[in-house]
Amino acid sequence: MAFTMLKSLITTEEKGQPSLAPLHPGEVLREEYMAPLGLSAGKIAKAANVPRTRIERIVREEIGITADTAVRLGKVFATTPEFWMNLQSRYDLLVAKAALAAELEEIKLLGVG
Repeated sequence: MAFTMLKSLITTEEKGQPSLAPLHPGEVLREEYMAPLGLSAGKIAKAANVPRTRIERIVREEIGITADTAVRLGKVFATTPEFWMNLQSRYDLLVAKAALAAELEEIKLLGVG
């Protein structure tokens, strides 16, 4: 079973263009898979052959999704590993951009007229 619509995505404005707010992949796992399907962390962990604590920590947004976990979740939920890795990558980039915002203002472009 594959899901194509994520209910938990929200939009924000970034320099005049709409963009998605940072969304931890654990929130997607929790809200789009666990809650609607009535799944526990233990059941997902057993299906994916990973420790239950790994899934619990992901859904509590304490840790991110590794490539290993992405491959396993892709198999368990009939998605792709790229789906999970893209969620994680996007989250990481948005968090980094926010944390570095002031410093990024000071960085000058090189080789541009």
